[in-house]
Amino acid sequence: MSQRFAVIGNPVAHSLSPIIHQRFAKQLNVQLTYEKIKADEQSFERLVSDFFAQAGKGLNVTLPFKQRAFEMAQQCSVRCQKAGAANTLWIKDNQLHADNTDGIGFIRDLNRYFSVADKRVLILGAGGAARGIVHPLLDQHPLELIVANRTLAKTKEFQGAFPQTKCISFNEIKGQFDLVINATSASLVGEFVGLPAGCMSTKPFCYDLAYKQHAPTVFVQYAQESGCQAADGLGMLVEQAAEAFFIWHRIMPATEEVLTFLRTACEDKG
Repeated sequence: MSQRFAVIGNPVAHSLSPIIHQRFAKQLNVQLTYEKIKADEQSFERLVSDFFAQAGKGLNVTLPFKQRAFEMAQQCSVRCQKAGAANTLWIKDNQLHADNTDGIGFIRDLNRYFSVADKRVLILGAGGAARGIVHPLLDQHPLELIVANRTLAKTKEFQGAFPQTKCISFNEIKGQFDLVINATSASLVGEFVGLPAGCMSTKPFCYDLAYKQHAPTVFVQYAQESGCQAADGLGMLVEQAAEAFFIWHRIMPATEEVLTFLRTACEDKG
């Protein structure tokens, strides 16, 4: 019997999650359907409740609803509690359970390119995406972890939640970094996030948590044009999806073949 899964967010039309989970399912002979659900500020909680009321088995949550998903949950994993944001939901014993697989997915992919230990790290953005990766990054023992955000209120809120970080406004960014991570939603809408020239002078490795299917994100393109190595979040997407798949099905899929398939498909259509 086929089980029903979905990703919910806004925007969500671009999401590759259905393809990823369907390929995991084929790999492991699991019967499932996986759809996209577009929510808005007014409908998110109702759509989540309706999904599970209609025999839904699991939901992935994407921007901008990860903190609201966390607030809805009755039972949260330790890493979800640390993040204060959730990207994976399911029902167990008539209670809504939540986890956050972003952090482990991010670290698994980042380790393909870069070691964080003793490095100076800058995160751009202080929303749910940033919250999901802070503690996993701190576990890698960076020299310093700085979080920059446009709005002062959100910066102060983030600092209170993660006192191990140093939170600043965008116009306070200065100095040099070994790793720069774009955790803003700018890439999803084609907006540009630039840094002071001095920050890019040492050619930090740049990682965009977002991805585009057929071209580099604006941030990746900017980094590459600045002479930096850069990666988008496609690998993170596959790795966090694998962890969610494991939570729901108790089987860990192989990620490399799915990532290779997606990269090839993107190149063929690009």
